[in-house]
Amino acid sequence: MLSLNGITVRLGGRTILDRATASLPQRSRVGLIGRNGAGKSTMVRVVAGLLDPDEGSADMPRGAKIGYIAQEAPAGLTTPIEEVLAADTERAALLLEAEDHSNMERFGEVHERLIAIDAHAAPARAARILAGLGFDEEMQNRPLDSFSGGWRMRVALAALLFSEPDLLLLDEPSNHLDLEAVMWLEEFLQTYRATILIVSHERDFLNNVVDHILHLERGKLTLYPGGYDAFERQRAERAAQLAAAKASQDAQRDKLRDFIARNSARASTAKQAQSRVKALARMQPIAELADDPSLSFDFPSPDPLRPPLITLDMAAVGYAETPILQRLNLRLNPDDRIALLGRNGNGKTTLARLLAAQLAPMEGQMAASGKMRIGYFTQYQVEELHADETPLQHMTSAMRGATPAAVRAQLGRFGFSGDRAISKVGKMSGGERARLALALITRDAPHMLILDEPTNHLDVDAREALVQALNSYSGAVVLVSHDRHMLSLTADRLVLVDNGTAIEYEGSLDDYTALVLTSDKSGSGGKSKGNKKEERRAAAQAREQSQALRKQASAAEAEVAKLSAERSAVERAMFDPSGAEPTLAKLPMGDLMRKRAEVAAKLEAAEAKWLELSEKVEAAA
Repeated sequence: MLSLNGITVRLGGRTILDRATASLPQRSRVGLIGRNGAGKSTMVRVVAGLLDPDEGSADMPRGAKIGYIAQEAPAGLTTPIEEVLAADTERAALLLEAEDHSNMERFGEVHERLIAIDAHAAPARAARILAGLGFDEEMQNRPLDSFSGGWRMRVALAALLFSEPDLLLLDEPSNHLDLEAVMWLEEFLQTYRATILIVSHERDFLNNVVDHILHLERGKLTLYPGGYDAFERQRAERAAQLAAAKASQDAQRDKLRDFIARNSARASTAKQAQSRVKALARMQPIAELADDPSLSFDFPSPDPLRPPLITLDMAAVGYAETPILQRLNLRLNPDDRIALLGRNGNGKTTLARLLAAQLAPMEGQMAASGKMRIGYFTQYQVEELHADETPLQHMTSAMRGATPAAVRAQLGRFGFSGDRAISKVGKMSGGERARLALALITRDAPHMLILDEPTNHLDVDAREALVQALNSYSGAVVLVSHDRHMLSLTADRLVLVDNGTAIEYEGSLDDYTALVLTSDKSGSGGKSKGNKKEERRAAAQAREQSQALRKQASAAEAEVAKLSAERSAVERAMFDPSGAEPTLAKLPMGDLMRKRAEVAAKLEAAEAKWLELSEKVEAAA
């Protein structure tokens, strides 16, 4: 179990974590979420032992091994397979010691330990992990220096997974992965038998992997049972309760102020008025949910153009004299919403650059509307923003000749109004920089948006706002993203980039997910058709057997959520009667304390039952 005890961290005079406290159940898979800049990475660094808190501590059982990816990607002449195998330091040390035959007693102990840790199967296990993250056999044996930074970070992730720590810390693990590798990672983590703490902003990833959500807000931690959707339901309930409590308190404040104003001057009622003044001073204000400008995305709609916007006819595209994609036949219309699917390295970005007119076709034909404007977003644009300039300076330079009002209006569409427009880019979060880059590429109301991984720096709420903005945008959209939730809500055409070309994929995103997972499993096995039939039959039987368990687990999860809400309502009545439910507000404190103890006991039993059923579901899977 990981216990976070009153952790306080202050950086640059600002309190990032404020007595943050939580206890994570043993072998739980916990998603740490919060708004950009809330302090999630700071919390992970504290847990990893890389940052000493000003107060409090992060406690693990004695001897527990913590695994965390360093910020710098591995490099050098070693290969990915060698780097991953070296992550198991015990195995590496034992293999080195096994070469010494001078002490036969110790030699026997070493070999017994090597057998116990299944050391001889390690190369195959390391290769499977690397394959799942996109490395074929040839790539696994190339020097690390031949890979880009993103691929080397995949090697670091593979090494971490291979080392099997007791507490696995993952900070945005999908940022360097494609959709196919994300799906493999999900399956891997679902069967991981130790505690996991994951920082992620991907709704589907969290729903498929975690069994608890740890919400970091205003420096405090709150632990919720269930995946992200369950958290959203519970958070909505709490927000509704908070809004009702604030409205009730505001009404009570108005009454007190009115009484004070009417009765302070009268001698006969001055004493009562003074008591109301003290009551008003003692009343703790209930915080109002803030309107967050970082959720602002508003793409300007372009003037209409006749279809098609772009037509590819047997086109080929690549670099130097080497084509990457050939036989391209695509038509893009003004109202298209297209997602480009396929593993990294297959040519998705190359196709996006062709559509954006950054690359010219080597063969065939590409016809595009002469009046078409394109907004092309890549991570490079986020990285190339000038740290010492402001959003206003960036936009003024980009919109030469535009009036100051027009420049300010475009910034305001993306939440950069007032002081935010004149703050330095170097002090902004990754999400704020991504919003600024999107504001810059849409300054001339493009007819087509080509977005290559636009969500990497955005938190969950900002991603939802981006989805809504894209669905309101009247132009065409081409998306490259590993965020399935975003793709499923935005794209209505799928194009698969694979085997040196790009073709329409006729199935749904769920069909593609199933195809990838099936091909990954069959590709690593090399089994006969008869064996595959048996596997399918066995899988069907397992699904039937686990269906009842899943229903029971869902019911148990709902019971946990219900009891959590009931406990919150009782606590509200104890500490803020004015905002409590009427039936609870009338109860004396003694009855409320007894009721809370009863609900807490039921909640503890319900959580234990839910965890037990969840483990059974995992075992059945």
